[in-house]
Amino acid sequence: MDLLAAALLGVVQGLTEFLPVSSSGHLILARAFFGWDAGRFGLAFDVACHVGTFLAVAIFFRRDLIEMTAVLPGALSGRDGDRERMVRLILVGTVPIVVVALLFGAALEAVRSPAVIAVTLAIGGIGLIIAERLGAQTRDEHAIGYGEAVAIGCAQALALIPGISRSGATLTLALLLGLRRERAARFVFLMSLPAVFAAAAREALMMREVGTDGLPVTLFAVGLVVSGVVGYLTIKFFLRYLANHSLAVFAYYRFALSAVTVAWLLTR
Repeated sequence: MDLLAAALLGVVQGLTEFLPVSSSGHLILARAFFGWDAGRFGLAFDVACHVGTFLAVAIFFRRDLIEMTAVLPGALSGRDGDRERMVRLILVGTVPIVVVALLFGAALEAVRSPAVIAVTLAIGGIGLIIAERLGAQTRDEHAIGYGEAVAIGCAQALALIPGISRSGATLTLALLLGLRRERAARFVFLMSLPAVFAAAAREALMMREVGTDGLPVTLFAVGLVVSGVVGYLTIKFFLRYLANHSLAVFAYYRFALSAVTVAWLLTR
């Protein structure tokens, strides 16, 4: 049963890390709804799943990463060029989430509850619908300015609140700034790499402090592999989907899950 639960949580993480529906919110709700042991599927398991999704996005965008790594010295020295500029945009866009995590990381732990998630799911759904209706969707990621990258980074930082969704918040703002759906998704996925890596590294350091004696390594391996494979397939599907489809379906899903969560809370 533990292995099945680990696989299911890996699927949840792999799907929801990149879809605009909140991975942290889904993991918290899955544990609450099904009563899965937070001791066995807690911090250490989250590290494994985050590593899996980090590897998924890194492998999917491996060519971009190789090229951006090659131009990193030039980007830091101010050299012109599309790749160099993209590196700088990602770097400045990552600053807000680093600042917020350092200043408010401990306080944000207090809002990891189904009640908060029911509210943030609905708020995020409203944001997606507004972005779809008001966004011009005429620009690509190369038209983004540094101020806009910081604004998208602030949206990413807001997603530290469970239920908001990193991809949901950043896509919402990117669409409001006029980016096309699939180009916006490509940019925010690349921007997510430092944040996802930092989240896994932070949780790994926390795990070292509490120790790992007696932890079932097989569960973590299942979570890592499943979340990585599902995450890779999700990115591939989602980028193709966005070329010709609206984000509204994800907003309606968020509303439905919010309603289910409220109903569950009322019956406890």
